[in-house]
Amino acid sequence: MKKLLLIYVFLLISYFLYMYDYHFNESHLSHLEKIQRESQEGISEKYVMVTFQSGIDYWKGSLKGFEDAAQKLNVSVEYRGATQHDIHEQITVMEQVIAKKPAGIAISAIDPDALSNTFEKAKDAGIPIVLFDSGASSDNVSSFLGTDNFKAGITAAQKLVELMGGTGKVAVITSLNQLNHQERTKGFLDTVKKTAGIEVIAVKDGKGDQFVSSKVALGLLKKHPDLKGIFATEANGGVGVGEAVGLLKRNQKVKIVSFDTDKPTLDLIKDGTISATLAQGTWRMGFWSLLFLYDLQHKNSPIIKHEFSDQPQMTSYVDTGISIVTKENVENYYAK
Repeated sequence: MKKLLLIYVFLLISYFLYMYDYHFNESHLSHLEKIQRESQEGISEKYVMVTFQSGIDYWKGSLKGFEDAAQKLNVSVEYRGATQHDIHEQITVMEQVIAKKPAGIAISAIDPDALSNTFEKAKDAGIPIVLFDSGASSDNVSSFLGTDNFKAGITAAQKLVELMGGTGKVAVITSLNQLNHQERTKGFLDTVKKTAGIEVIAVKDGKGDQFVSSKVALGLLKKHPDLKGIFATEANGGVGVGEAVGLLKRNQKVKIVSFDTDKPTLDLIKDGTISATLAQGTWRMGFWSLLFLYDLQHKNSPIIKHEFSDQPQMTSYVDTGISIVTKENVENYYAK
């Protein structure tokens, strides 16, 4: 009997010690740890990334960043986009996304003005929006995360002038209706027009299409056989220009500066057809876009404060940076 009583006392003490330890640890869990533990019970929020020409390689970096942030925040993400460079299709896609009431939308806008009414519908539905890569003029979006495209145009001009030895005729092939390309073109033109010895002979619309850009470049090269440099403001255009230069066997005579780091562009840098391209911080665009959207849904979130304290503060504009890619460092930009 005495032995049995001792066993009961031991079990009772063990139980009280366990409960004390449990409540002690619970009381010392930080607010962040509790949120993280509770979030493991299920993913309840979905955020959507919307682009255009949705199948091209360029978006892979941004989408990877978006997905990486989702994994850390324990939310789900979806990728949608217009299949073509078509503003009407992008508006349709956006309205379909809004109807599903996601927690937030990150979008790269084809047109700086045409999406205004769509953004207003999202705001009325309580859905926060951030822009990345290509911006738009609207009071209904919270932030733009992307390249400082005007400065990137300046960098492209400086590099092309250097490659041309400071003299010669240049042309620009761009996407005339897209804000980020307008800004790149302006930065480029403002710089080269101040450079003695450089003559701008044309600014043409490649419509963000490889075939169209190749056709435009062929026309320019035939009309101006002394054309010495071409700036293509996006990757499809750069590859198209490279094809045109190759067809006319003028690879060594015409210097090309392009944009972005899809595999076709990198391959043309490797073989010397494209002299340089500008790499954007696409992963950062996607990663930071989701952090900003999450913060808009969860004001002063301790997860954002503690886990992502080294990330940029949420402001109306964040520059995600660029770097210059040439034959010397091209291997560093291929997907590992």
